[in-house]
Amino acid sequence: MATLVGASLWGPLKELWDTVEGAVWRRQPESVHLLDLQLKKHKPNFLSLYKNPPKSAEQREKVRKASTEGIAIQGQQGSRLLPEQLLTEAFILSDLFDIGELAALELLLAGENQQPHFPGLSRGLVAVLLYWDGKLCVANSLRSLIQSRHGKTFTLELSGELVALTTRFTDELMSQGLTRRLLTLVSEINVTREFERLQKERGLGNEKHRKEVSDLIKECRQALADCLFAWTCQSPLGKDDTLALVAHLETVTVEADGSLDSVNLALVMALLYCLDVSFLEQGTEDREDLLQALPLLTEKQYVSAVHSRLVDGRPWKLPGLQAVCRLAWALALHALSQLPQGSALAEFTEADEALADQALLGGVFLFMTEGMLGCEGFTHDEFYTRRLHSLITDFLALMPMKVKQLRNRADEDARLVHMSLQMGSEPPSSLRKDLDHLMILIGEFYSKDPFGLELALEFWCHTESLQHTSLQGSYLGMAMQRPPHKQVVLSKFVRQMGDLLPPTLYIPYLRMLKGLANGPQCAHYCFSLLKTNGAPHGDNMQVTGSPVSWEHFFHSLMLYHENLRRDLPNADATHYRLPPIRGITQRELDGLTSFLQLLCTIITWSENARLALCEHPQWTPAVVMLGLLQCSVQPVLKGELLLCLAAFGKSPEIAASLWQSLEYTQILQTVRAPGQKQAAGIEVELNEIESSCEEYPLTRAFCQLISTLVESALPVNLGAGLRAPGFQPYLTFLRDAVFLPFPTRAYRRAAEKWEVADAVLEVFHKLLRDYEPQPSDFVQETVELQGEQVLAHKPPGHSLMFHLLNDSPTLTLCLSLLEEGVRQLDTYSLFPGKKQLESAVLHCLCLLDLALQKEVVFMDLLRESQASLIVSPLEQLLQGVSAQSRRADHIVNIARYLYHSSSNPEAAFQSAKILQRIARYPNIQNRLVGDFTHDQTVSDKLMAGFVECLDNEGAEEGLEKGDDSEPAKKEARIRHETQIHILNLLITSLELKTPNLALYLLGYEVKKPINSTNLQDAGVLGCPRSCLHAILSLLQRGSERRSGPVLTSQAPHLAELCYQVIYQLCVCSDTSGPTMRYLRTSQDFLFTHLQHLPFILPGDEISALSQMSWLMKTAAIELRVTSLNRQRSHTQRLLNLLLDDQPRTQHAGNHYDTHTHLRRKLLSVLDAINFSQDVPELLQLDFFERTQIEQVIANCEHVNEHGHTVCNVKLLHRVLVAEVNALQGMAAIGQRPLLMEEVNSILQQVVERNRVRRSLSAKRHALQSWRGLVETLLTACPADLIPADDRQIIIRDLLLDLHDKVLSEDSAGELMPIVAGAVFTLTAHLSQSVLSEQQQGAGLEGGSSSGFASIANSALHLILRKLLDFILCTGGGFQRLRAHLYGALLYYLQIAQKPEEPDTLQQAGKSMWERLTAPEDGFSKLQRENLAIIESYGTALMEVVCRDACDGHEIGRMLALAVLDRILSIDRQSQWLLYVCNSGYLRVLVESLRQDDTALQTLLSPQPPLLKPLYIYESKMALLTRVAKTGQGAVELLRCGLVSQLVECQVFDMVPDSDSHRVFGQRDPSGFIPSPLDRYRQILLPALRLFQVILTSTTTHHQQGATQVLQWLIVHADTIQGLLRCQELSMGALQELSLLTGIISKTALPGALEGQDVNSAALPEFQGHISRFQRQCLSLLGRLAGSERERLLKQAEIAAPGDPAERREEMEVAMQQVCANIMEYCQTLLLQSSAQAQFSICLFSPSVNEPASRDGHTDLALPSALYSRVPSLGLVLFLLKNSAADFFRFHQSHRQALGKLQSLEQLPPEELKECLSPNPSLCPVCSCVSPLFSGASWPRDTCLDYFGGGLFSFFLPPKI
Repeated sequence: MATLVGASLWGPLKELWDTVEGAVWRRQPESVHLLDLQLKKHKPNFLSLYKNPPKSAEQREKVRKASTEGIAIQGQQGSRLLPEQLLTEAFILSDLFDIGELAALELLLAGENQQPHFPGLSRGLVAVLLYWDGKLCVANSLRSLIQSRHGKTFTLELSGELVALTTRFTDELMSQGLTRRLLTLVSEINVTREFERLQKERGLGNEKHRKEVSDLIKECRQALADCLFAWTCQSPLGKDDTLALVAHLETVTVEADGSLDSVNLALVMALLYCLDVSFLEQGTEDREDLLQALPLLTEKQYVSAVHSRLVDGRPWKLPGLQAVCRLAWALALHALSQLPQGSALAEFTEADEALADQALLGGVFLFMTEGMLGCEGFTHDEFYTRRLHSLITDFLALMPMKVKQLRNRADEDARLVHMSLQMGSEPPSSLRKDLDHLMILIGEFYSKDPFGLELALEFWCHTESLQHTSLQGSYLGMAMQRPPHKQVVLSKFVRQMGDLLPPTLYIPYLRMLKGLANGPQCAHYCFSLLKTNGAPHGDNMQVTGSPVSWEHFFHSLMLYHENLRRDLPNADATHYRLPPIRGITQRELDGLTSFLQLLCTIITWSENARLALCEHPQWTPAVVMLGLLQCSVQPVLKGELLLCLAAFGKSPEIAASLWQSLEYTQILQTVRAPGQKQAAGIEVELNEIESSCEEYPLTRAFCQLISTLVESALPVNLGAGLRAPGFQPYLTFLRDAVFLPFPTRAYRRAAEKWEVADAVLEVFHKLLRDYEPQPSDFVQETVELQGEQVLAHKPPGHSLMFHLLNDSPTLTLCLSLLEEGVRQLDTYSLFPGKKQLESAVLHCLCLLDLALQKEVVFMDLLRESQASLIVSPLEQLLQGVSAQSRRADHIVNIARYLYHSSSNPEAAFQSAKILQRIARYPNIQNRLVGDFTHDQTVSDKLMAGFVECLDNEGAEEGLEKGDDSEPAKKEARIRHETQIHILNLLITSLELKTPNLALYLLGYEVKKPINSTNLQDAGVLGCPRSCLHAILSLLQRGSERRSGPVLTSQAPHLAELCYQVIYQLCVCSDTSGPTMRYLRTSQDFLFTHLQHLPFILPGDEISALSQMSWLMKTAAIELRVTSLNRQRSHTQRLLNLLLDDQPRTQHAGNHYDTHTHLRRKLLSVLDAINFSQDVPELLQLDFFERTQIEQVIANCEHVNEHGHTVCNVKLLHRVLVAEVNALQGMAAIGQRPLLMEEVNSILQQVVERNRVRRSLSAKRHALQSWRGLVETLLTACPADLIPADDRQIIIRDLLLDLHDKVLSEDSAGELMPIVAGAVFTLTAHLSQSVLSEQQQGAGLEGGSSSGFASIANSALHLILRKLLDFILCTGGGFQRLRAHLYGALLYYLQIAQKPEEPDTLQQAGKSMWERLTAPEDGFSKLQRENLAIIESYGTALMEVVCRDACDGHEIGRMLALAVLDRILSIDRQSQWLLYVCNSGYLRVLVESLRQDDTALQTLLSPQPPLLKPLYIYESKMALLTRVAKTGQGAVELLRCGLVSQLVECQVFDMVPDSDSHRVFGQRDPSGFIPSPLDRYRQILLPALRLFQVILTSTTTHHQQGATQVLQWLIVHADTIQGLLRCQELSMGALQELSLLTGIISKTALPGALEGQDVNSAALPEFQGHISRFQRQCLSLLGRLAGSERERLLKQAEIAAPGDPAERREEMEVAMQQVCANIMEYCQTLLLQSSAQAQFSICLFSPSVNEPASRDGHTDLALPSALYSRVPSLGLVLFLLKNSAADFFRFHQSHRQALGKLQSLEQLPPEELKECLSPNPSLCPVCSCVSPLFSGASWPRDTCLDYFGGGLFSFFLPPKI
């Protein structure tokens, strides 16, 4: 938690702890140097530990004036005026903690700054927490430094440099009196006293605040005591320090329960380690060094002083504690006496026996049991356990005579007791029970083994398991190595204590064995001991062996059963109310209970013992125990028997038989006998006996038995033959008799209420967890029972699901339990049964979670089965009203457990899981928001709960579920998974409609428009800390360091989800504005994180890629938004970060100077995406069929929440194991291990496949995000932010790197489509950049060798080669992918395409020789080199392109056709044309035109169709037109029958009606789909152009081409004539006429059919068509030259959607072209009808009347009949005059415009203004380069046509 003010009592101390923790525990790099700096800085804090800065009058005055004069605050500029209230609180805080006024003020300001982290608390209360947190940071730092020292007990395996630093520093502290300071502080700090002071000054807040303050104070004391303990573990204390510690312990007292508190326990253990010399036995390398440092050996004064202090007769406040210290000292003296150096201390070492006697007199073993083991903190430290183990074993091994004395005394006491009992008197009161206490101590100590050390193994010799059943034999002669002496002595102690065991020691000895059997190996040795203690088996059952043996015990049980069974009454008797217990006395009951507990421990740990005992033919323990359960014995004993049976039931083999035995003995009555009036069995005991006694041991044990059996085996046919088979009676009893009544029963022990609930809910949890809904569960089946059909029971999980999906008492009680649990937790107080309540609550949450998980499948199956069950979704039931609170707060109660995540992480985890499942439903979101915000207090708590879970620093990723042996690791894993579930909840909710739960939790407005939210830092303007703040603080942690954000490496999956949440907020239109504004202004989030890209995580590549994906997507949005908002500085900053390749210190430099270049950030990210992917090998199977296994795997696949198709491994495992279990026969049984091994190999293969799929998906996602970012950079950002030359170099680098990665041999094919898309985009931008640079005058005029624009030709060639390689490497597949590559290739080839220059008079003035001898320009050179590269790839490339052009996806075909077109246009050698012709692809394309006819006909329907066939057709025709532009190509087309194919196409005859006759509603509203008439023209015009090109190109075969085209005209004559007669001459109609007249002028000639294979009968008809064509063309001439022309031009100006003048000019050009074609036609006809010709044709009448005058005064309304007559020669004269006049007019205008252009600088302002006119037609300068006046050909070429045609008509009059 960073603070704005450096509060000397908190902020720097927190920083100190972070540094120490990073160095010692996290082992961060570069931490030693930082630690050294911090230790030097804070050395005074350690020397004067916990001493506060003193008060002073000067400081007080300075603070008092802060409200008027202001005060300087660290980290802020200038002075700041503070309010009076703050100063008053500072003075109170100063007096409260006795600290300096300035320090109090700083602490208060820090509290104000940290207030958002503590919702509901004032700054003063937060300051109290910070004060103690600062103290704790110092204590924790000191403890960690001491633990890192080099010493005798343990090592943290840190670097030598760090250990030397901490050792040196702590030695210096110790020399300054650290021990006394620690002891003083432990004595002075008292929770009660501190609370009284705080209470007096109102320094305590709510219950949570009190709990937190109390915990902090306790932790401070504990940490201080641990410092001393850690020191003594590693290094001995000096004499004075040891004596001070002893003096402190003299005054220690115990808690109310007789145990030490954890602080004093730490000090006791510290003294015990001071007096420890057992480490010398270990013989480590540094033993000599440790000996030299041990004051026990080197300082006689030390021994003398300690000895005299401990031998001193002054009593301590705790005599037992004094006894423990004396015993430890006695053992230390005894151990010293065994050393060579110990001879100098003989005067002290001889007193060891006396000291041991004093310790025994002080009740040392009893105090160790009650005072030390009874302390809750004892099991929290492994080294407490090791030291106490050392103390106990040293006493037994080093003082065997004392042990013998204890045994002798115990035997004597046993005789005295026996005599007293026989005489009927009380036993003497002076009896000592030292041996009893020692045995109980051993039993209690070793029965708890939280660290799994199994230290009790030292009491067992490994050779015992090899001995025979006799007690003879020794270790001699054994092959195994002789055990250590100490182990032999301890093993002997265990055996000898059991020999001739007196009755008074029987129970303590059994309790000792129970402790020593704790652990798998120990249990095995103990089992062997009890086995060897028994007598040899014989026919007689007389017991002659030890009373501590299996033989004795089970024989006794059988005798009890025999005797008690005789008294077993019938079922109707009322003995259950007052059970006779004459059979077993209290002492016998205690003995039986102890042995049952021992038995339970052994068989719990050892499966071999379970099986051996259960299969023993004489003992039959399960049968005897079940028999005793039917007898009249105390419920406590029955409970122990049931617990033993539960331990036996851990083995599935035994569990199955136990179920049948349970059913047979009717412990729970499942079958009611005919005529039986009253129930029997455990139900009666529960209702009659246990309820009246208010104790329920039997019920709890029965629940545990069922829980164990359910987990081991649950037979389906349980009870078959006697009742309907199944588990239902047991479930009914547990539900109706145990669970539902448990809240209303009376309990003597309050904790037992929750123990009962926990036990029964555990069974429910296991039943529901193992249940998978099946279709058969919903079919009502019957079974035959004693000749009748009865309904069969459903599986127990089905019954539980039914009750949980209804508003049943079970669900109500579960929800009530959750409400009670959160109410109790809100008190923050200890109460009886708290752990059991928390466990019961956890089971309830698990039940709800499982029900939500399975309800979808359950309800689907129920719906399909049409069964008569009614259920409701659980998420709806949870919205119901609570009976207790009368509010719908069930979901709120579940969410409130998140608030208690610090104390109950598992409940918080389950709560988060449930909320995540509920949040998937859109209809519940609005209700959730309302429930969460209804009560402000609850709302604040809920928000704080979510934030606290996300903020938790104890979470740790990467821990597997199986690695839960250490509680700390399990808790860290659970906390991490809670964070994951909360983030998934946010992600799920954000995808739903607003308002939703995520927006509330992330701090957005939910009651106003969301985009009006003004996000602020926590605490600003009262803004609470939200989940967004928590997510950002997680991500920002460590982002200021060079190594980057800590979360990305420590918790990769968590970081990935955090980035995803940020992205979803940025991409949503409602939240994007507030989020990006906040991230940009308050956090500088994106720039901070992008500078650390790429994230490299060797162990988790998938998460690293996903993190980068979401971050890059967010960055792309940021670039787009800042560009749109014109926030240029932000955009520029991000662009520089992503694209810079210069070091920050260097600015200018050559682009090709690679020595000074850095890798661009974008390229580094691309490098981080590994394109190769390891694929798992094929399965190698011996037993299973591969194809069937693959089918099963496919059936188990599903799409997970991330959209990945993965295989459900658990389901697959279940299917395969069921298949293995279904095999019959001995062979199958023998091969089962091999089969299971193969199943495991299949599962491993599937897991690997899933990983590969996830990896590929992550790579695709990362590559898509990278591509999106690149495209946004190049498209959305202002172009001037990236200079043109830089842009080209950047695109070049990106293209080359992309190609290099995708063309590598091991590149994954799944990534190719994304790369192809990126290549297409980049190439398009490269082309645009080069062209724009050329247009701005940067292009090269000549053939320079350096290349094109800013990018060298060599780089362009390299790009082309790699692009062609990419096309070829895709092979036969990937046609859609190649579509992108063809597009890229087209864009690339466009670069070398020379832009068309305006056809000006200057260009026309150049002679042909000048054009031919002009030097090669840059375009031509690049084009030539490109072609050479393309041709170098030979036919392989040709084959791929041609194949794609002929077949496949429509877009791919279009682009392939376009590529062919472009290559043919630059292929001067016609290599590609030859290949296309010779390989048959041209014929395929030609023949496909006939196949396209049907599809093209559908395009002319009125409804807007799919336009794909039209686009394909246009592409084909464009290519064929390109082919036809060469003579060779045209001839090939004619040879392939192109015209004949088009002749057969009927689409040309389907002319739609004109637009004016169509219904308006049929038009496409978007305007994208053209009208049917426009679509027809898109079909007709390409064909006409193709014919025109063929007629132009076929010089040698012109007659053949003309004849074929004429045939097409004749076949479609009706359509052609209709087009020539068209009344409405629109622009489209004029285009048709222009092309038609051009074709007719070259084909419809009188002698066209001569010499052709034409049927003589059809010849007259064909000639008739030709003559009609002639007449209609001549009539067109009259229409377009006369009044019709002016009318059409005016109509075009009125109807034009754009510029009227431009539209008029286009129409005028089209008309001139039609007239030119007709005049050319006339010229050709006149030439053919010359004097030498066979035919003579009359074209014009001999009249020179003009149809209309230039000024328009002639009558324009000429009758239509005139058009049908032969036009007069006046029309020709009229056209001739008009053309000449137009030509000279435009020629003059053109010259004037050029003159103005050359003298632009001297033009007056009025003419300049005219030149700047936006309308080109009004601007004479613009007109000189206008396409109409200078680019179009009609002002010159068309006029020449007119001249030629007109003069011909004059000077060659036709013959009459």
